[in-house]
Amino acid sequence: MCGRYSLSSPPEILKEDFGLSACPELNPRYNIAPSQDAPVIRQSESGERTLSMLHWGLIPSWAKDPSIGNRMINARAETVAEKPSYRTAYKRRRCIIPADGFFEWKQTKDGKQPYYIHSSDHSLLGMAGLWERWERSEQAIESFTIITTVANEFMQPLHERMPVILNRSDYEQWLNCKDTDGQQIRPLLRPISIGSLEAYTVRKDVNNPANDTKLCTQRLSESAS
Repeated sequence: MCGRYSLSSPPEILKEDFGLSACPELNPRYNIAPSQDAPVIRQSESGERTLSMLHWGLIPSWAKDPSIGNRMINARAETVAEKPSYRTAYKRRRCIIPADGFFEWKQTKDGKQPYYIHSSDHSLLGMAGLWERWERSEQAIESFTIITTVANEFMQPLHERMPVILNRSDYEQWLNCKDTDGQQIRPLLRPISIGSLEAYTVRKDVNNPANDTKLCTQRLSESAS
């Protein structure tokens, strides 16, 4: 799964890596958690890519209560095309969630130890996602979910699942929602190749969403010193 991640890269890097037409100034985030607003990349029918702040936890348009989003922070790649909560967004409202890295927890004799996972070349990660717009009366919420898949061999010691991380060459195909045939994009929903990621232990401060500082992503040995 993916329940926490970070994004502190400057706007100019985001703009270049994701082909954005513009990118606003963003506050560095080191511990993004469900139910919070986070940057999401979408593409218009004209092909323009934009970055917007959306609520993490997808709220289907038909939902009576927006709190359902608290249980929908991740969508499984194996069932995303069929589940009523996701199938329309899968065809028409795909997005990318940029991240410097994400967190996962490993069970040890001393409890759960958090790890920070990032790209081996320290480039930005583009996680596959879906978005929705929910409206009732005068209230409107745009929300998103991160798609997960089975863990590759690198991630298996930490967790059985991992976010779908797209190759940069696949961004256009994933974001082009004029193509509503889910069969054509299904091959993109696979684990990233071995050797693409690295991981290290971090402080347990990250367990609390209220902690949102650089300490959350520092190597445990560095933060301890």
